[in-house]
Amino acid sequence: MNPIATKVAVIGAGISGAVCASNLAKNGISVTIFESARGPGGRMSRRREIAEDGRELYFDHGAPYFSTTNSDVEEMIRVWEARGLVAEWKQNFGSFDFITKKFGNFEKEGLKKKYVGLPGMNSICRALCHEPGVESQFGVMVGSLEWLENKNLWSLKDKDGHDLGQFNGVVASDKSIFSRRFTQLTGKPPPLDLHLIPGLADIIKDVPVRPCFAVMLAFENPLSSIPLKGFSFENSEVLSWAFCESSKPGRSTSSERWILHSTEQFAESIIAQAGLQKPSNEALTDIAKELFQEFQRTGLDIPLPFFKKAHRWGGAFPVTSIAKNEKCIWDGQKILAICGDFCVSPNVEGAILSGFTAASTLSERKLVSGQKM
Repeated sequence: MNPIATKVAVIGAGISGAVCASNLAKNGISVTIFESARGPGGRMSRRREIAEDGRELYFDHGAPYFSTTNSDVEEMIRVWEARGLVAEWKQNFGSFDFITKKFGNFEKEGLKKKYVGLPGMNSICRALCHEPGVESQFGVMVGSLEWLENKNLWSLKDKDGHDLGQFNGVVASDKSIFSRRFTQLTGKPPPLDLHLIPGLADIIKDVPVRPCFAVMLAFENPLSSIPLKGFSFENSEVLSWAFCESSKPGRSTSSERWILHSTEQFAESIIAQAGLQKPSNEALTDIAKELFQEFQRTGLDIPLPFFKKAHRWGGAFPVTSIAKNEKCIWDGQKILAICGDFCVSPNVEGAILSGFTAASTLSERKLVSGQKM
């Protein structure tokens, strides 16, 4: 008899894993989330920094906001709004051209709704990871997944070989679980041996990603020369986006905080020289300086910030979808689902939809298998 998904391990507590875990728990499935970081969020993480004068600063340094056109995701957003987890970010967006030194492509309020988490982007993940029926274990890196053929169970161990338990099903929402990049970073094989899932190996063995550097800036006063709170850069080889963090609802306005994202080309040139290992503080300081100098080259009135710090996103931003219309990757024999923005579309909406689909797939399997019994 095929196994029934009644006890599931979800690996990764980004928005895809958190949505999946929450929906599994609502359908009566026991869920344990394993997250290697200290808290949930993934690309929706909220960064806490302390300035030299002791001021506490917060930055959504990954995904600055999200929007949607999918009805299932819209329904979830309405629930999150009612719970006070998200709010609409009502600001004008556009672009800045480095050649003409002008802003353009203004997008008026209401043309496309943008949502942010309250008080930070990770607030949604945090709430979902602590719902009834969901057990969350942070700071735990899954080191191996073993399929116990005689029991129809998955056995999980951490990076040091300690037992994490046995599960009827597994959801991998962290692509490092199976990607070659895990080996490049750690020198160890990925936790999920693709030989265990030969039917899926060719699909998931290589998920293309684009790197990005983010620099977090804090100013004493508003940047009055900038008429927008979010804009893309045209004709720059260094900068791709700029967002005003302090203009979002629910944020402190005691300082003006901005986040700059580098271009993929800039990040790749840095990684080509320094490698994939975590950059040193000295390297990040130099990168922050270079990105800020490009910001100043806009010709806008941009004073020196009292806080400036860079962060590298090495593989958080996928390039394309690997699941197409299916929205998640699924092995029904071993009860293994793979979900994330890399399965649907490279944005927050794609991650939410993929996690929701993975949960629906496992829940339907439990229901059908339960009826057979």
